[in-house]
Amino acid sequence: MDITQLILDDHAEQRRLFSIIEQIDPKDTEALSAVWGRLSAFLDVHADAEERFFYPDLMKKGDGANDAEDGTVEGETEDAIEDHNKLRDAVKAVAKHQVGTKAWFEAVGEANVVNSKHMGEEERQGLTDFRLNSSVTTRHDLAVKFAAFEAANITGVKPVNKDPEAYVEKHA
Repeated sequence: MDITQLILDDHAEQRRLFSIIEQIDPKDTEALSAVWGRLSAFLDVHADAEERFFYPDLMKKGDGANDAEDGTVEGETEDAIEDHNKLRDAVKAVAKHQVGTKAWFEAVGEANVVNSKHMGEEERQGLTDFRLNSSVTTRHDLAVKFAAFEAANITGVKPVNKDPEAYVEKHA
């Protein structure tokens, strides 16, 4: 088991759930609500798990990969925390609209865009950086913690935005 693979698996599930929403009839608000409820909780739990287990170790072991912000692990991490905040805000914005309406689908679409951009960056940067600079044992140990946290919080966590600079400072 490897935390980088668990994160990739979560990304695939997030993409799948967004795709499911796109294929549900707008009149089927019960199905839309159920799938969105699962997806929104999953997005929050996933971001929280990354912030608890992945990024602190990336800060210790990484050195910045591919197109990382300013070429450093600090920039890479700060950008990821900013992305998580944008995603939390996008998820909250969906609740302002009646399920199944054009405005609701647009808000879900915006959350999908924010999430997709973040996942792409994370896959090129943080996950690559971590695979190159951390041991299989470390990746396994973090995967156990990550999986346990997600399982224990399957119904969601309280979404809390973080100050990206303070987060990096704390974990540097």
